[in-house]
Amino acid sequence: MFDTTLRPLTLGEIIDRSFTLYRRNFVLFLGISAIPRILTLATGLIQTLYFQDLSAAGVRGTPAVTVANLRTTALFYLVSLAVGIFVYLYAQGGTILAVTELYLGRTTSISASFRRVTGELGALFGVVVLNGLAVGAGLICLVIPGIYIVCRLLVCLPAALVEDLGPRESLSRSFDLTRDNAGRAFLIILVFTVLSSGAGAVAGFAFIPIARSHNDPSVLRLWTSVILVVQFFNTSLITPILLIASSVFYFDLRIRKEGFDLQFMLDPHSEHIARVRAPGSIL
Repeated sequence: MFDTTLRPLTLGEIIDRSFTLYRRNFVLFLGISAIPRILTLATGLIQTLYFQDLSAAGVRGTPAVTVANLRTTALFYLVSLAVGIFVYLYAQGGTILAVTELYLGRTTSISASFRRVTGELGALFGVVVLNGLAVGAGLICLVIPGIYIVCRLLVCLPAALVEDLGPRESLSRSFDLTRDNAGRAFLIILVFTVLSSGAGAVAGFAFIPIARSHNDPSVLRLWTSVILVVQFFNTSLITPILLIASSVFYFDLRIRKEGFDLQFMLDPHSEHIARVRAPGSIL
């Protein structure tokens, strides 16, 4: 039976609860992860068709690079960027909000998770951008500082969504909660990295036919489309694991440092209890 008791967890229990939560609510999390990514898949397939047509035109001797083509290409990239941001925010935010509801013993749905995250898109975008800048600055300073910052910022998205914090406050909150817990955060990320690498290796076999069909545009287009579909399923299946684990880790840190389990036990039906922090907690 799935243990839903709010209590301090070992690293093994965090991983176990994350996988159990995913397995018991597989359709929910897969839907939240996959539905927005249909847009990414669609734009990828359109781009594949368009650029392969340009390449074929170049082979036939037709000018492949024109002002109109350059404009269309630039528009494609801008649309792809906008779609990618939209998909990322909905998939990430929806998953974290769903975990929060389930972990606190409530019920939720795919549509309810998307409705809730819609009102948080602006703040969530700010958190993602600031998080990326912080990690990028750390990587510039060498790989190890970058990895350390990733670990310290692992729970910034749950903090932003659960506690309704702005970008700067979310990052500060994550640093506060993960103090003395960067090692545990690193191991959670490592588990996800291993799973993601394994799935990526399986998908990599699809590149073999592409290498053998570079002179046949139609076959190349087919196998490029296959790769996009495989990547769609891999990303949709694997990404929720890290988001679920980081959310469970977030609540574990709050239980350890702020007695969140006691707060919740006193008023389990309050809609605002997750935003309550212990006196003296640092923002």
